[in-house]
Amino acid sequence: MDNAVRHYLQVADLDRESLLALIDRAIELKRMHKEGQSYMPATGKVLGMLFEKASTRTRISFEAAMFQLGGSVSFMAKRDLQLDRGEPLKDTARVLSRYLDCLVVRTYGQNIVEELAKWSDIPVINGLTDSHHPCQILSDIMTVIENKGRDLSALKVAWVGDGNNMAQSWIQAAARIGFPLYLACPDGYHPDEEILKNAQQESKFPLEVVSDPVEAVQDADVVNTDVWASMGQEQEAEQRKKVFMPYQVNYELLKKAKPDCIVLHCLPAYRGQEITDDVLEGSQSVAWDQAENKMHLHKAVLEWAMRLKD
Repeated sequence: MDNAVRHYLQVADLDRESLLALIDRAIELKRMHKEGQSYMPATGKVLGMLFEKASTRTRISFEAAMFQLGGSVSFMAKRDLQLDRGEPLKDTARVLSRYLDCLVVRTYGQNIVEELAKWSDIPVINGLTDSHHPCQILSDIMTVIENKGRDLSALKVAWVGDGNNMAQSWIQAAARIGFPLYLACPDGYHPDEEILKNAQQESKFPLEVVSDPVEAVQDADVVNTDVWASMGQEQEAEQRKKVFMPYQVNYELLKKAKPDCIVLHCLPAYRGQEITDDVLEGSQSVAWDQAENKMHLHKAVLEWAMRLKD
């Protein structure tokens, strides 16, 4: 039996079968929850949550997931720890490993979660960095499967907007799981070249970055977008509005997609910027199911990471 610590820092950490197994398990855990079944394998376990970035959905969904699994949560803002006084990450990681059973980290640099994982004896889960958002992407794909079925390879997925952490996690997921992905990003705002190149070499399906949002969305089954300025980019917000306005997801753009396409947004959304209010509130939007699914997917990830079923 493999006794290695199970970290989840980016989509590419796991193989196709493991990623799909997490999604399938999340769907099963959601069914159990809806039926009122009590399932508390984490009784006596403590989840630590180290957040340097603000959060609504990721924080509350991880907390609810752990509580529903029967465990407890210790939330830590960086400013409350000795990290702000210069304590090395490796010292923090080794100490927290003596107190906790799992650690979720939401921060800026990918190097931070990697350093914590290197020195931790407990699972470390990436709750978001500037480079990756690997749990979000699985709950997004879970939402796609619920609406479009399991044959993802038959779908065309479109991403419209910034080549940010979400786009990069979609790129890794498309290559690893196997489905066509077209990203429309303005010049200067493309995804990381190395992440894209590695994924394109792995992918058996089209995985392309284009400049024209109409080309990306043409006949798409899934249209996905995100904020134009992520946390830490607030000073660029006004400039980004000018650059990204042609990449707004509105009904004129959706006319190019399939009539039954679904629209994803991981939230928070800035209506009138990356997406119009009528699209976000419209019948094709699945953003609220998408947000709910984070909790169930997080249950599956926590169960897997802490080996609660082993």
